[in-house]
Amino acid sequence: MIQLSLERGSTLRAIARSVLRAPSSISRELKRNGWSNPAMAPTSRRGRPPVAGGYRAPLAQRRADALASQARCPPRLALGGPLWGHVERLLREHHSPEQIAGILRRMYPDQLTLQVSHETIYTALYAMPRGALRSELIACLRQARKSRRPRARGDDRRGAIPNMTSIHQRPAEVDERVIPGHWEGDLIKGARNASSIGTLVERTTLFVTLVKMKDATAETAATAFGTVLNRIDAQRRLSMTYDQGREMAQHERLAEIAGIDVYFADPHSPWQRGINENTNGLLRQYFPKGSDLSGFSQAELDAVACKLNTRPRKSLEFRCPAELFMPESFNFFEHHHQLVALRT
Repeated sequence: MIQLSLERGSTLRAIARSVLRAPSSISRELKRNGWSNPAMAPTSRRGRPPVAGGYRAPLAQRRADALASQARCPPRLALGGPLWGHVERLLREHHSPEQIAGILRRMYPDQLTLQVSHETIYTALYAMPRGALRSELIACLRQARKSRRPRARGDDRRGAIPNMTSIHQRPAEVDERVIPGHWEGDLIKGARNASSIGTLVERTTLFVTLVKMKDATAETAATAFGTVLNRIDAQRRLSMTYDQGREMAQHERLAEIAGIDVYFADPHSPWQRGINENTNGLLRQYFPKGSDLSGFSQAELDAVACKLNTRPRKSLEFRCPAELFMPESFNFFEHHHQLVALRT
């Protein structure tokens, strides 16, 4: 329509009205495709004037198709680029996209070209062509979903617990999460509930401790939890909040062994121990549902806990739990010495 209208001698405004576009849009389309206004040409020019002022619709269409096939700005997280290499390495170290984005912001606060958002990382992962690399990297994510979707999780066990102290009698300092030393506890179960691992997470610093369990009886739970808690300084083990699972029936014995106060959440109220519930979800990356958990030694459980404790957390402003729980013996920059300066 533009070319035919030009050949008929129509003005730019008349062409714009005929194709329902602004005159400025028509002007830009013509200028970027080599059009020149014949009225502005020198009068001494001999021969026939250029048809339609030099504008050709097929050539303009081919140019538009070629430009549309490539991004106007090169993607910051291009596959195979220098930034992608570091993102891929951190993914293989089981950092989440949010943690990777936080690490880069923390390491390079003044270099925007070395930063990337977690949504850009997710988009780059799920936009990759299907193949071995895509499968490997998606498997490094927490839930290893083939596509992004909301998660649904629930956990609740009740039993008759003698002499239990309700969570509503817990001191206010526990809720405020200012003083470290207040823990939340739970079990994660293996295949057919035949094996289990005890989990403890400190409410203020998110520091994680795992407990090997030979079974889920109350006697075993009291002994195992007490043994692991006694590895922690007394001033950093003040209380523990648990659900009403039957394995905590000997909570009075545990309180005597570890010197802590034990509080119990309300039935059907997992949000009262939300930090522990979230931690259990993170641990499923290492202990998938339906697997046998009895084969893990305490040393192996400590190694998994170390991975979580040295991982930056968004709720901690991308600091590590170990960095806060034991600041005297942890240095973030030494731990992440592999994050060398990225080249743009």
